Amino acid sequence: MLEQIEQAYRARYPVFLRVAIAIIGDVELARDAVHDGFVQAVRHRRRFRGERSIEPWLWRIVVNAARKRRALDREVPAQLVEQHVPATPLNGDLRALVASLPDRQRQALFLRYYADLDYQSIAEALGIKPGTVAASLHGAHEALRRRLEESER
Repeated sequence: MLEQIEQAYRARYPVFLRVAIAIIGDVELARDAVHDGFVQAVRHRRRFRGERSIEPWLWRIVVNAARKRRALDREVPAQLVEQHVPATPLNGDLRALVASLPDRQRQALFLRYYADLDYQSIAEALGIKPGTVAASLHGAHEALRRRLEESER
């Protein structure tokens, strides 16, 4: 079990960090959250039931650690999202739009497209139902599409 946790940490640290930054809005606090999450995983490794891959379980712990560390300011600064949204021709617009999404939609987007998690794993990480993941992603896609279309006019 410890080996699996260490492998996930080594292989996916940058992805865990990007998602934590998206949740918290601060790079240093995000690093602390990822560290805290993995410390908790090691401490509570016996709680992992082994029904599925260990990664969704780790994501839930890290997401919860990031939520706990989140600053009182509920807005995620656009410049932090900019560092973690891939370059596109619509860079500035898209980054600002992603930063303006509600927390759950933004978190679901990052877990889906940066962590490459399936809906069930995202649901486990966020503590919601898979149907809520689908609705959150759909809402995020629609909001982004609508806002991009408006900006083209």
